[in-house]
Amino acid sequence: MKVEPVKADAIEPGMVVRVHQKIKETTPNGDERERIQIFEGTVIAVKGKDAKSATITVRKIASGVGVERIFPVMSPVVAKIEAVKQYATHRAKLYYLRTHKKKLAEKPLKK
Repeated sequence: MKVEPVKADAIEPGMVVRVHQKIKETTPNGDERERIQIFEGTVIAVKGKDAKSATITVRKIASGVGVERIFPVMSPVVAKIEAVKQYATHRAKLYYLRTHKKKLAEKPLKK
């Protein structure tokens, strides 16, 4: 399985993506460190008319609880976005995944 970075306009609802986010931490000594944290989940919504204002809502299940995060695509905090899989969908917003346990059919990734 090959994972490759995705451009902002190529992100679609139904994609399983890995969002690499830069996190700044302060150590007990007072030093600031920066690390990369990965959030992997399904894109349930893409909003924004142009690339600068675009945001994606990513949902994953962690310890049996649904967790959603909204990422501005062009933010300097987001290091990169990688596409893992693509599911076939018929809607632009997949909010029904919050309440229903639906099985989505997988389709090949676009390049």
